[in-house]
Amino acid sequence: MEVPRTLRTWFMAHAFADLAAGLPLLAAPELVLRRLGWTCVDPVSTRLVGAALLAIGVQSFLGRDAGVDVYRAMLRLKLVWSLAAAASLFVAIGAGAPPAAWALLSIFIGLAGVWLHHAIRFRQLERVSVTSDTR
Repeated sequence: MEVPRTLRTWFMAHAFADLAAGLPLLAAPELVLRRLGWTCVDPVSTRLVGAALLAIGVQSFLGRDAGVDVYRAMLRLKLVWSLAAAASLFVAIGAGAPPAAWALLSIFIGLAGVWLHHAIRFRQLERVSVTSDTR
C-alpha cells in the first residue's frame, strides 16, 4: 500500500503552517497573543504550545518520504492533536476567550476533518490491499 499523494501534500502544508505558527509563539508569546486579542498571556503555556507545533511540523517535514507505518502514526497524532485543540478552544470560547479563538477553532476543526478523512481512507486502502493479497 502506498501513502496517498494528497496526504503527503497535506503533511507538507501542515509542516509549514506549524512552523509559521510555532516559532513566533516560542519567540514572542506576549506580542503574538496580544495582537490576537488576548489580554492575559501565560508565556510558559504559550511557549509549550509553540514547542508542540514546532515538533509536529518538524516531524511532518522529516518524515515526508517515509512509508505507510510512519504516516499512519503521525496521522493518529495529528487527529488527536486537532480534536483536543478544537475541544479546548470550544471550552475557552465558552469561558470568554477573544474572538480570534473562533478562527483557531475553525482551523482545528478543518484539520480534524482532513485527518479523519485520511484515516478512513487508510483503512479503506488497507482492506483493498489485504483483499488483493489473499487472491
